[in-house]
Amino acid sequence: MKVMLMGATGLTGGKVLEGLLAREEVARVVAPVRHKLPTLHEKLEQIEIDFDRMDDHSDLFRVDAIVCCLGTTISKAGSQSAFREVDLGYPLKAAELGRSQGARAFVLMSAIGASSSSTIFYNRVKGELEDAVRELGYPYLAIYHPSLLLGDRREQRRAEALGIKAMPLINRALIGPLEKYRGIEAATVARAMVNEVCSLAAEPIAERVDQTREYHDIVSLAG
Repeated sequence: MKVMLMGATGLTGGKVLEGLLAREEVARVVAPVRHKLPTLHEKLEQIEIDFDRMDDHSDLFRVDAIVCCLGTTISKAGSQSAFREVDLGYPLKAAELGRSQGARAFVLMSAIGASSSSTIFYNRVKGELEDAVRELGYPYLAIYHPSLLLGDRREQRRAEALGIKAMPLINRALIGPLEKYRGIEAATVARAMVNEVCSLAAEPIAERVDQTREYHDIVSLAG
């Protein structure tokens, strides 16, 4: 398989990259980036691009599957409009280009609570992206809904750091219908994404799939 990874520099994306490169089902990993990664591998094709001009690189999107882990925070982006561009504009453009170039599978990192009708800006943007990607008609679409992602980030996010410290205790209280709100290791999410993508190499996509992956599904797929 030839797989494109959007967001290879992030917490989860970096682990997805490691996983894809290690799998024999994957012959090539295409990673559009703003700045080259230190990772060197014979399967890895890094291309520095201007994400505002993805149309100039449409040929790159001629792949079998796309994994999208693009995302930021409003504080890091600097404004709601800038956040919207990174979390909705770029992923949607990648999905559109991939579909136009024949990509058959799209695996999207979204978030628990995503809904285009949400009154919470973050959740609403995530939901709008999901709705728009569904309209593209990918034969295989998997949307991941993790809660708080656990792991070592390059940048410090104070609110998340406090949540991470409390999460082991909180997770034990989140049972039954509340299980989907449990914090989860980014490495676990990455393994699930990699396993899901690589499973598509074994069999052709016989019928359209549109799956939403929450905590239980993610842990199960991660093995």
